[in-house]
Amino acid sequence: MVMARGVEVDLEAGGDARGASVRLAKFEDGGSDVNGSPATQPSRDEDNKAARPTTLTSSARRQFFPGLQGHCLRPVDRNNQNLHESPCQWRRSSPLPLAAGAATPQSAPCSASVAPSSPTSSLYPATSPGSSVQRLLSAVVPRIPQSLGFAMEDYLVENCGLTRPQALKASTKISHLRSPSKPDAVLAFLAGLGLSTADVAALVAKDPQFLCTRVETTLGPNAVGLTALGLSQTEIASLVSLIPTSFCYKSIVSNVPYYLSLLGSYENLLRVLKNSSTLLFVSLEKVVKPNVAFLRECGLDHCDIAKLCISRPWLLGTSLERVQATVACAESIGVPRGSGMFRQALHAVAFLSKEKVTAQVDYLKNTLRWSDAEVGIAVSKLPMLLVRSKGILHILSEFLISEVGLEPAYIAHRPALLSYSLEGRLRPRYYVVKFLKENGLLDRDRSFFPAVTVTDRVFVEKYIIPHDEAAPHLAEDYAAACKGEVPARFIFA
Repeated sequence: MVMARGVEVDLEAGGDARGASVRLAKFEDGGSDVNGSPATQPSRDEDNKAARPTTLTSSARRQFFPGLQGHCLRPVDRNNQNLHESPCQWRRSSPLPLAAGAATPQSAPCSASVAPSSPTSSLYPATSPGSSVQRLLSAVVPRIPQSLGFAMEDYLVENCGLTRPQALKASTKISHLRSPSKPDAVLAFLAGLGLSTADVAALVAKDPQFLCTRVETTLGPNAVGLTALGLSQTEIASLVSLIPTSFCYKSIVSNVPYYLSLLGSYENLLRVLKNSSTLLFVSLEKVVKPNVAFLRECGLDHCDIAKLCISRPWLLGTSLERVQATVACAESIGVPRGSGMFRQALHAVAFLSKEKVTAQVDYLKNTLRWSDAEVGIAVSKLPMLLVRSKGILHILSEFLISEVGLEPAYIAHRPALLSYSLEGRLRPRYYVVKFLKENGLLDRDRSFFPAVTVTDRVFVEKYIIPHDEAAPHLAEDYAAACKGEVPARFIFA
């Protein structure tokens, strides 16, 4: 039973095999969906407090709660008093036995169900001026006698699919629950979205407090709002699974269109949210849009910003001062704003402190025998050298300088040589070029760099196919070299 200002509401769903009941939940401006939120972000209470109470339309209720259809409520006087002067209890057409001597008034048509809304008022229907609380259907939930208590840990194992250790950990975060009504409503909502048992278990293990969220005032309206934006049920389900905490904020509906426009597609949005799950409830006006505007001032176009933020989404949700510091760091390595490599420079230094940048520059100078000028040229041409593994850089330098015989200055002006795989590209192609030169099939002055940068198809067309007659085994040997083998014909004295 739920008491709301003296009104006790209880609706049994006739015909439900589980004897399910529907509870009318009041919505209060100060109500909380879930306890707790990141310290730097508005709490779920604060986000949802300012939002106007919303209900699901009849069509939305049919979509997410098919078990609610066909119910009719009848008023029953609980204490043999006038219905307008005393608390009342709502029962289905076949109520439970009343106390001895209690009178039953004439049956009346259902009046407690929500009337169909017009399209313009489906999310924000008008409320009665005389109503002190907004009572909303929350979900279909099983009736569990209060006397039996509520064992949360067992519930998480039996109903949510968690393992016993997971349930033990999760139960501590929702120990305040004394009834399964909210969790049951949430599970029904997730089932309506098509989430599998494994998906539900993973979601609850990630965010147990999601089970405390109100379906009728938060989850349902959010799902309806996202549907109105054009997202499919499958896409909404993937959002819920990926960012359950963010889905509990009403701002998700208003923020999604901006990110879809900025990032270009729903798939790109998912890629961003995998690395920044709280982004959808970061303030657009105070945080995100100023950061994007500053990046545009630095010469990045829409496409550059999208690519940068997909790989470094924190740039959207962090402070403007931190974005400005990142830009300054990119400029300090010799990549000016507006240049073609500026986006890559930001990408490279996004997680690096000045000390780490300095240490990597020193390592490049020592390993590749570069001067200050040469390392500056190399880094400005290929900023990702700053995040290249030191171990890989050491191996590549030994191969290019000691085995291939390239000069350090040659590499500094062609730093892309340090971005390729040694075993997958550099070594096999070096073998082919050297074989051709050793057998007089290629000019000895031919540069190694062009042979490295072309695609594999072009390499075969230019360096292998023309020599089918003179070197019939060359294609076979090249394929073996790409697998890490060293054919006998590629062993040079």
